[in-house]
Amino acid sequence: MNEPAPLAASQGRTAIVTGGTGAIGTAICRRLVANGMRCAAIGHPGERERLAQEAPDFPVRLADLADATATADAFASLQDELGPIAVLVNAAGITRDARFVKMSDAQWREVMGSNLDSVFHSCKAVFATMCERGFGRIVNISSVNGQRGQFGQANYAAAKAGMHGLTMSLAQEGARHGVTVNTVAPGYVQTPMTAAMRADVLERIVGEVPMRRMAQPEEIADAVAFLCSDRAAYITGALLPVNGGLHMSA
Repeated sequence: MNEPAPLAASQGRTAIVTGGTGAIGTAICRRLVANGMRCAAIGHPGERERLAQEAPDFPVRLADLADATATADAFASLQDELGPIAVLVNAAGITRDARFVKMSDAQWREVMGSNLDSVFHSCKAVFATMCERGFGRIVNISSVNGQRGQFGQANYAAAKAGMHGLTMSLAQEGARHGVTVNTVAPGYVQTPMTAAMRADVLERIVGEVPMRRMAQPEEIADAVAFLCSDRAAYITGALLPVNGGLHMSA
């Protein structure tokens, strides 16, 4: 497969991808590096053992992004090492599925912390500096289930929907300063997690998608890379679905 051509004016910029140690996050990191950026990932401390065996080909910090202090420390460390942060992609997230009547407070709080509080903390770490420098790109990775809801995922859907509310608000605050903020909402993506599903469940999922397949992580990365580039300078506050037609809206 040929490497994609770099997008304009990406050379030398520093990008941080939260959740950059997962399948989608790794694809995003590699795509931004291919565009000439210095890119680092922030993963969860619970991944330490796995990452020791599967070391990524880009710098990684481990931090619990649901914690404001840990987030600020991780971003400060990466900025000292790589320079001012021009691009932030928030791809960190977890699921703790349960029917609403059985969902515990802990399941709700854990998903909100990892999927929504983490976005607030990460944006806090870079937004003011981006505005002062007159340039910034923030892309938040939501989900099709944040648009349409999903049985057994009240916590996840609420967090992902809230993410786009934050996107739109920050987009209004950053626009006059050259900072764009957008959301990418993937549908089902082929990752080790989906590959581990039962064959009949996978068949049913793919059968719901008009394109009759799941996305590849690189297809999500391409959408993110475009929104991080100078070619997308007039796009802000937008939600870009990448779901194969699974959910369409006017």
